[in-house]
Amino acid sequence: MAGLIKREDIDRVRERTDLKEIVDAFVTLRGAGVGSYKGLCPFHDERSPSFHVRPSVGTYHCFGCGESGDVISFLMKMEHTTFAETVERLAAKAGIELHYEDGGTGPDREQVGRRQRLLEANKVADEYFQSQLRTEGAATGQQFLAGRGFTFEHAAQFNVGYAPQGWDNLLNHLRRKGFRDDELKLTGLFSEGQRGIYDRFRGRLVWPIRDMTGATIGFGARKLFEDDPGPKYLNTPETQLYKKSQVLYGIDAAKRNIAKKRQLVVVEGYTDVMAAHLSGVDTAVATCGTAFGSDHVKIARRLISDDGTGGEIIFTFDGDAAGQKAALRAFEEDSKFLARTYVAVEPSGLDPCDLRQEKGPEAVVALIDSRRPLFEFAIKAGMKNFDLDTVEGRSGALRHAAPIVAGIRDSVVRPGYERELAGWLGLDQSTVHQAVQRAQRGAASSADARRGERRSSAGEDHRPDGDPAASGRPPGFQRPDARDPAARMEKEALEVVLQQPTLLSAEQWQAFYSADFKVPAYAVVHSGIRAAGMAGATPSQWVEQVRQEVPVELAPLVGELAVTPLPARTDEDLIRYCRDIMNRLFELQITHQKAELLGRLQRMGPAGDPAEFAALNRQLLDLEMKRRSLRARD
Repeated sequence: MAGLIKREDIDRVRERTDLKEIVDAFVTLRGAGVGSYKGLCPFHDERSPSFHVRPSVGTYHCFGCGESGDVISFLMKMEHTTFAETVERLAAKAGIELHYEDGGTGPDREQVGRRQRLLEANKVADEYFQSQLRTEGAATGQQFLAGRGFTFEHAAQFNVGYAPQGWDNLLNHLRRKGFRDDELKLTGLFSEGQRGIYDRFRGRLVWPIRDMTGATIGFGARKLFEDDPGPKYLNTPETQLYKKSQVLYGIDAAKRNIAKKRQLVVVEGYTDVMAAHLSGVDTAVATCGTAFGSDHVKIARRLISDDGTGGEIIFTFDGDAAGQKAALRAFEEDSKFLARTYVAVEPSGLDPCDLRQEKGPEAVVALIDSRRPLFEFAIKAGMKNFDLDTVEGRSGALRHAAPIVAGIRDSVVRPGYERELAGWLGLDQSTVHQAVQRAQRGAASSADARRGERRSSAGEDHRPDGDPAASGRPPGFQRPDARDPAARMEKEALEVVLQQPTLLSAEQWQAFYSADFKVPAYAVVHSGIRAAGMAGATPSQWVEQVRQEVPVELAPLVGELAVTPLPARTDEDLIRYCRDIMNRLFELQITHQKAELLGRLQRMGPAGDPAEFAALNRQLLDLEMKRRSLRARD
């Protein structure tokens, strides 16, 4: 019987798991100070990075949407798994044996999470298909690959496999591995008829489709035999794991190069991805039976760190009508990128696979190098629908092109395309400029109307910047005034204690515990830190324990304080900064105590008790000596 995982084992999992390594599988992170990283948030769409990760304390926080947590909560949210499933997966990866409360055990094969079973089934199927590619029965598949310039080594590099002819080869293999039919029905690997389930992929070359972590979540299969009544390409249907609008073939192999080069190349098919990578274009991916859409945009933007400081998305399409239509569909998503978007079309209509085979790998590289801005392609493609030899045709082409030019974000590039468009249409530049300005005004009015509709439908108020609700911060506490020096001092002290607890001496901890925080929200976090400290929280548990000690509405504030980059470039700077901040906090506390004592002296008056008067003066002197001692340490 399954039981609750013991707390000490959960803490060991947190301690032994590298948060940055886990987050790196989903988000491109860049340095943001000593021990701090940031990137585009995976939980909401944003244009500038506000998602911060602090591996040393095992926590992350997004300043945009308020999402916050540790490595366990991150994976739970990204992969939609339960707490126990997530801990068990991380424990297996770290080689940690889990123990359960009340003599319970971990979930057995019958009880394991559905998602994990689906992943296991896909993994076994992937290995089976690959093993079948070198058999005699796969001769047609081998010939297909060879005919496109791919060797066995190339097939192994991309894990290409073969689904043998027959109705139950994979089915029987998975049954022998212990999978039940009710589980297999959920994998997308099988179809169902009157006599039960049977292999979905038969007599086809098979490419595994993997997520960014490298887990196989589906397959794409290419038809090989003429008597196969199915489509040329057959993919896994929608399952719990496989959502075709949210996956990109080749992303697991390309993600690091995409992040490093800040370039993503979108090709049309599995063999095109292979050809591109083998030619040196190692940032190539492909959609899986669907157009490049908004979910793909989110993946791409996170990988290239699309924050307006560079990056490029390059689409390659066949030169035929279908390819042109696909390029124009891609253009519809262009406004969602800050990066430059391009299209590369081979003049003779060859795709990257055919191009590599006929003209060599250097031709594939040249194709990518020949890219043209996507908006230029969209303008020229649309102009083909008008007769430019007539006044009516030129007017229609201008109405088509003006909104595209108006949408060019680069204010330096836009006038250049106004001049180009005037030349293409044989019109005065002033006429084109006026049309573009009208299109800009129309777009702005439409955008304002859409924003108003969204606010109205959501019942939102207009909130000034800095308001908790406006920044995604949960309501329930007043955001401290950043202009208040005392509030800023308390905030900086909490950041140091949450992020660098091991740098504080015993004396500093004692002084911190006895400090009197004035800002209500910070005072609650201060109390949470005291409770976590008294509970004996270790560094690996530290932030998570503090988060559990505060009211739920303040948990995001703890996450924010735990990841805010500290202004230090080196370890020496960090030590000095932490020391200075704590000393300033203690000096501020001394100032408050002195003010209270001075107030009591004034209230005593001349008739006050001489002994009490002397005691108060001694306390004031002691406080002043402490203040001077702190100053001497700076």
